[in-house]
Amino acid sequence: MYKIKQLPEDFIVREINNIKAEGNGAYSYFMLKKKNYDTVKAIERIAAELKIPVKFIGFAGNKDKKAITEQIISIKTTKKTGNLKLKDICLTYIGKGNEPISLGSNEGNQFMITIRDLTNREINRLKKINKSKILIPNYFGEQRFSKNNIEIGISIIKKDFKKASELAGLKADNNDYIGALRKINKKTLTLYLHAYQSYLFNETVNQYLKINKGKTIENIKIPVIGFGTETGNNQLGKIIGNILKQEKISLRDFIIRQMPELSSEGTERDLFAEVKDFKIRKLEKGKATLSFYLPKGSYATVFIKELFSRQ
Repeated sequence: MYKIKQLPEDFIVREINNIKAEGNGAYSYFMLKKKNYDTVKAIERIAAELKIPVKFIGFAGNKDKKAITEQIISIKTTKKTGNLKLKDICLTYIGKGNEPISLGSNEGNQFMITIRDLTNREINRLKKINKSKILIPNYFGEQRFSKNNIEIGISIIKKDFKKASELAGLKADNNDYIGALRKINKKTLTLYLHAYQSYLFNETVNQYLKINKGKTIENIKIPVIGFGTETGNNQLGKIIGNILKQEKISLRDFIIRQMPELSSEGTERDLFAEVKDFKIRKLEKGKATLSFYLPKGSYATVFIKELFSRQ
């Protein structure tokens, strides 16, 4: 059975971002190269080192922890900030601009991945891949969820702030559980909500593909559920309605009056993602190195899993 991420060097990610760096502007742009940190933890470490609020640092996507990754970040600061080197974190100054880097502002990601412990059957599967056009279900990857992320997100949606704070390992003064949660930076709190929305999206895709198995399926937009999601009376709307019923929530639950900054209108996401520029860089006994490009928000771990599940 194949294995990935045995070493950080086995999972190399380079974010593609066309931000234009100039000589002036309120934001400084840096190339962040890191390993053994996810992006949020790296940002918190950088903010602490620079003695600035976490909210002053912008990034486009949360990259894996057990990997070597490169991505552009923005820092809003009046301080003169040059290159910065910490253990497993390197910041290289690029230039300035007037726009912050924000979630989703990247184009996509280029991957170089080494897969180990491949069986002969899995190696043969790799050799038979049709490289002309590879489409995969656009699931959110497991790293989106981490430990307790979904449960914390569910608890916030259901307004059980006591449970959410306890799951996050927080102590509340005078039973002020909302205040305890607000001690976490907004980016991290938002990730908890996104984890639950991602879980709901994956379940929607699962059911949609199961119902339409054997049919020609167009690459439609699937809702990432929020208070603004329109379900309708079509097949997709009925699937979402049933999921909401099973979860014992409504669309209005995504309006969080106690913490309005976390209210989520929802968005849409492609049912399928297209894998581009797929190449087998090296293939030897029990081991393969692959390179490929994925659009923003799509997961290499999902693609690898899909490669070996299509038997």
